[in-house]
Amino acid sequence: MRNSFKGFAGVALLTAATAFGATLARAADISGAGATFPYPIYSKWADAYKKETGNGLNYQSIGSGGGIKQIQNKTVTFGASDAPLKGEDLEKFGLAQFPMVMGAIVPVINVEGIKPGELVLDGPTIAKIFLAEIKSWDDPAIQKLNAGVKLPKQPIVVVHRSDGSGTTYNFVYYLSDVSADWKTKVGVNTSVEWPAGIGAKGNEGVANNVANTKGSIGYVEYAYAKQNKLTHTKMINKDGKVVAPDSGSFQAAAANADWNSKPGYGVVLANQPGEKSWPMTAATWILMYKKPQDPAAATEALKFFAWSFAKGDKMAEELDYVPMPDKVVADIEKTWASEIKDDSGKPLFVASK
Repeated sequence: MRNSFKGFAGVALLTAATAFGATLARAADISGAGATFPYPIYSKWADAYKKETGNGLNYQSIGSGGGIKQIQNKTVTFGASDAPLKGEDLEKFGLAQFPMVMGAIVPVINVEGIKPGELVLDGPTIAKIFLAEIKSWDDPAIQKLNAGVKLPKQPIVVVHRSDGSGTTYNFVYYLSDVSADWKTKVGVNTSVEWPAGIGAKGNEGVANNVANTKGSIGYVEYAYAKQNKLTHTKMINKDGKVVAPDSGSFQAAAANADWNSKPGYGVVLANQPGEKSWPMTAATWILMYKKPQDPAAATEALKFFAWSFAKGDKMAEELDYVPMPDKVVADIEKTWASEIKDDSGKPLFVASK
């Protein structure tokens, strides 16, 4: 029996993308591509799965936009995206969509004299920073949120994604929800016209740029912030409470989600209510064809996902991801049986009870 929300255990070292791809590609019979947001946990699951079953996974961490393109072009068994496709797009392309795991996006900074968790930001202030309206770390708007914190007169350098990104989608979705100016001037998409800043590819690229650029601010999935020992900020959530990025605040946001309210479980978790909710919590989705051109490979992929749901919770928690709740997993496994079939209409995989 799965435990949906266990205590998080520490951080495991992440396998480098190139080493992971090279190692697993040799014996891979499952291919996937897409979001960098879940790459650390997909890597960890794949390594454990191969040790247990002998079956490999070749996952290309290329960004959600690339993952969507590759599954549409039928060059991989599954695509991965942190930006869910809408119901009409799923129907158009004949795709099934389901969430695999949840995590959180955190603001990360490189500011002289500021320690992890010492600085507090809210959504409107972050929006003004990324709109290039707030340009210095000692700006009165930042100082107002941080009484008693000595802020340097240091220019702010914005670091953002340069590729099509589900992490960006969730980040700007949140900014649009809290800032009318952001909504009208920039809007929501996996790739936007940034008013200012340095572009970097993948969560990895943003993390590296923030780590090496004085005065910078960026946004990354929490596992990347911890792996790279970046300085994260606290945030003020929808209920006006100051929250830290941790297991409790991620779980609190995820607990309020109504997964069946959108086609393909496409619920965006940004700015969820609740005193303890982290405001930039996010899910990540898998995309597969309902009638795959390679049924054998699709079946193997579903077996891997079922194994990850059944045995991967602790590994997810060690990297500060939030496993999907039991009820949602049960619904997802029913979706597999009802939607992903061979040419004769027979389900490719039925999860064991």
